[in-house]
Amino acid sequence: MKYKIIRTDTADEQLRNLIFYIANDSGDVDLALNYLSKLESGIKRLEDFPNSESRPKYITLRRQGYRVLIVEKHLVFYKVNELEKMVIIYAVVDSRREYRNLL
Repeated sequence: MKYKIIRTDTADEQLRNLIFYIANDSGDVDLALNYLSKLESGIKRLEDFPNSESRPKYITLRRQGYRVLIVEKHLVFYKVNELEKMVIIYAVVDSRREYRNLL
């Protein structure tokens, strides 16, 4: 059974800001859309394999049940709700930033 993917408003905003930033910084909308496609493909895989990704390096986030999908330089933080067969995306952050307090 496939899991339903849900994004929080925060994750949606972070993703939107990231794609706008890439488009503005590079001047190439296609580059931004290709990166969005990579992120979306990774997230879509979670429908079938929600527990396949790694756990965050910070123990506080692991204890809270987060998992992390790595897509190039970005981290997608999510939790799996087994009872309702849902994957909830909480954040999309740059791996080069301190992210422990962003969640």
